[in-house]
Amino acid sequence: MTEAGCSYAELARDIRAVATESGAAQLRTNSSAVAHWIAGTQPGATAARILAETLSRKLGRLVTPERLGLVRIPETADESLGLDMEQDPVEALTRLGRADIERRTGMSSAPYSVPAAAMPLAHGPRTRTAARPAGTAGEGEIQAVREMTSLFTAVDERHGGGHGRSAVVQYLVSDVATLCRSRFRTEAQKQQMLSAAACVVYLAGWKAYDAGEAGLAQRYYLQALKLTREAGQDLHTAFVLRVLAHHGLETGRGEHTLDLIDAALRLAKDRTDPATESLYVITRARALAMAGRSREAVAEAARAARLVDGADESEMPFWAALWGSAGACVGTHTAKSAELLGNYDIAERHFSRAVWSTSGHSYQRITALSLAHAGSMQCRQGHVEQACTTWRRALELMDGVRSARVVRAARTMRQDLAPFAHRGSRAAVDFDERARLWLAGEDA
Repeated sequence: MTEAGCSYAELARDIRAVATESGAAQLRTNSSAVAHWIAGTQPGATAARILAETLSRKLGRLVTPERLGLVRIPETADESLGLDMEQDPVEALTRLGRADIERRTGMSSAPYSVPAAAMPLAHGPRTRTAARPAGTAGEGEIQAVREMTSLFTAVDERHGGGHGRSAVVQYLVSDVATLCRSRFRTEAQKQQMLSAAACVVYLAGWKAYDAGEAGLAQRYYLQALKLTREAGQDLHTAFVLRVLAHHGLETGRGEHTLDLIDAALRLAKDRTDPATESLYVITRARALAMAGRSREAVAEAARAARLVDGADESEMPFWAALWGSAGACVGTHTAKSAELLGNYDIAERHFSRAVWSTSGHSYQRITALSLAHAGSMQCRQGHVEQACTTWRRALELMDGVRSARVVRAARTMRQDLAPFAHRGSRAAVDFDERARLWLAGEDA
């Protein structure tokens, strides 16, 4: 507390903010509770986890419940699992995956760690996968992992992260982990397998994020980075740095995102195709927008558009092309950058273009989310009836999609409409009831 330089009331306020961000809004900590903890009362597992992350952010380094001197309890036993850059990545992701499959509370409710977001920026020794007898593998196994990843990703894009999540993690901790420890005929094949494995790892992370588990997702992404570094594949490493920056932006934590994407751009400089480069540049634009550097953000968004316009997306490497159209991604992130800068009309236009780019059942979730965002931009401009029409299309696409982000988007629709519904807008009242019924079905 002394080092953090805050009062009990200030710490309690920050704990509540981190709790809300982490999906634990029921944790209503006050200064009295903090005083009791300081005096020796043991907080519950969730409170201990949130307290540790709150102090981590204040101190700028990773703090765990154990380091705070709290009694080690089962729910916090895995607190630092996945939050390191030294451990054998295959061993770490195997333990992480098992904790995920077993739905251990310490993983599923782990908050996003701001200090851990800076770990990839430190240039430590390259980790090595421990050698264990695991058979022989080659090109056939590498291709099989890529094909399985493509299949799982297609299901994810259409039906949401909740579909097939346990199957992806089980595949990761059994088949993929074993293959990473196999003997290969050439070092190049070994590197390709580690790269293919990294794709499965950040798919598992993406599914965790789509389920509202940002802290667990971050841990997966850190292990993916370790795999690409071990593989010696700088361009894939750059892409995972971009994934980490994107995750911070999506979570609303802008700390370190600009440094992460700048590190990615340095690795990829003059070595990547225009479509893939546009993904780095638009992520940088959004990081600048979050930092309030509007002029630079607009310039970078324009640069990303120039890069992707006319680019041959067939030149994109597997690990970048896996996530769909670069053009649609640039459009979506241009919209989100404009939203951050308060340019709702520009944001609406780009969200609508992104809907057109991803229309069709193959990208059902992102199309629904883009429509939800477009409706929000219309509502903020006072175009309530237009927003309700857009949102009706979004709700239709949300049916059958298992995604915490989709549920959150539907709740945001109701929040945006509340002032208009209270004033008696018929369109607002009618759609609010429709959204309420849809959410009731999701909660049933």
